[in-house]
This record gives sequence, C-alpha cells and structure tokens, in this order.
Amino acid sequence: MNLSCIIIDDEPNAVNLLEILIRQTTEWDLKAKCYDALEAMTFLKKNKVDFIFLDINMPQLTGMELAALLPNETKIVFTTAYSEYAAESYSFQTIDYLLKPITLKRFLTSTQKIESHFGKKEIVQIPEPAPAHEKEYFFVKSGKTLSRIRLEEILYFEGEKEYARLVTSTGQLLIYRRLKDIQEQLPLPFIRVHNSYIVNTRQLEKIQDNHIFIAGKQIPVSEKFRPELMAVIQQRIF
Repeated sequence: MNLSCIIIDDEPNAVNLLEILIRQTTEWDLKAKCYDALEAMTFLKKNKVDFIFLDINMPQLTGMELAALLPNETKIVFTTAYSEYAAESYSFQTIDYLLKPITLKRFLTSTQKIESHFGKKEIVQIPEPAPAHEKEYFFVKSGKTLSRIRLEEILYFEGEKEYARLVTSTGQLLIYRRLKDIQEQLPLPFIRVHNSYIVNTRQLEKIQDNHIFIAGKQIPVSEKFRPELMAVIQQRIF
C-alpha cells in the first residue's frame, strides 16, 4: 500500500533504524525525518502525510505535547522506550504503540495494523452489545453445581491453565473451561485484555500505565489486546 509518513525522533540511530525498516519492508513514501517537534510542526504545516512516527521522549516538546498541538485527525504511531504512556497515547488518533528497541518482527506486525487501518478508511468499529433481553445471565458449572450468574455482576475472568476463575462482586467460582472458550460466548462489554484476563469494561474503575483497575484489582493489559480495549474506552473520553 502506498502511504506517506514522516519520522519525528531526536535520536539519529532510532531514525535510521525506522528508515531502513520502512524502505526494506514497505512501499510507503517517507516524506521527511524530523529531529525535534518544532521542525516537525513546520513541515506538517506545509505538507500532508497519512500518518507520523512520533517519539515521546524529546527535548523542548515531548511527543505527547506535540500530539496535543496537531490537528485532531492526525494519525500517529508512537515510538518510545517507555511503556507507561501507552494508555495516554490512545487519547489521540493512535494506530499503534511501538516499544524500542523496535524489532523486525514487531515492525512487520505494525505495518499490517497500519495498512489495515487505512484500508478500512475508518476507526475500528465495535459491534453493538446484545439486546438487554439476550444473554442477561449464564448458568455456570462449578464442580457439580450449576449457578445462575447475571452478566452485570461479573467483574472479570482470570485464566488458570485448564481452569478459569470467575470473579463477581460477591464471590468467586472456579470453572473447568479455558478463557478462549469463555471469550467466544461472551458479548460486549466483555473484552480480553491479557492472555490471563477477560474483563467487564462496565466495571472498569481507572486506567493507569499498562494496567486497569476493577474493584481494586490491578489487571495487566498486554500490547496484543490493548487496541480493542482503547477503541472502546476512546468512545467515552471527554
């Protein structure tokens, strides 16, 4: 896919690596390499690109500060050595969040995500939740007991090898099923956020760095599942 982009990073080695990866693995048009935020702002006032690679830790203006000054529709791929800005990054039109050092494997995954984004010409669409009268509850088998659990009561599921722990506001149940099988039966607002966790996003209290909090429980969010979670969260950011 023929896309145009620029690199904004104050580290020459990081810029050189990204340039090599872009030229060797894509057909993208790299319009410019900017080594600070002011240089990038000057370029972007006169030139249009499809998206930007943006470092976060830069002098004068950080990547986050620059992103806040750019037009709202600016598409961004953040590149940084710091994972703690991941949640904040999705308050912008973020396509991906690349952690340095960027490997070839991770970059190729990112190129697929970027090209898929522009191929769809739209932000990720989240399906509507099932009507209220559908899937309001499940009967959950734990040992020899079938317990009726309302979906709204569920906080999260935690995977434990062949088992899953279902945690509600009033207690826990151990289920002899894998998270993958459980995930296939759950409607929104349930989302997989980690290999070991499925959460009820309606119970989410806060997001901090690469973690979410539900009923005081700190739950990790992995890079693999972050985009879907943040696409849902972004719809409710003021």
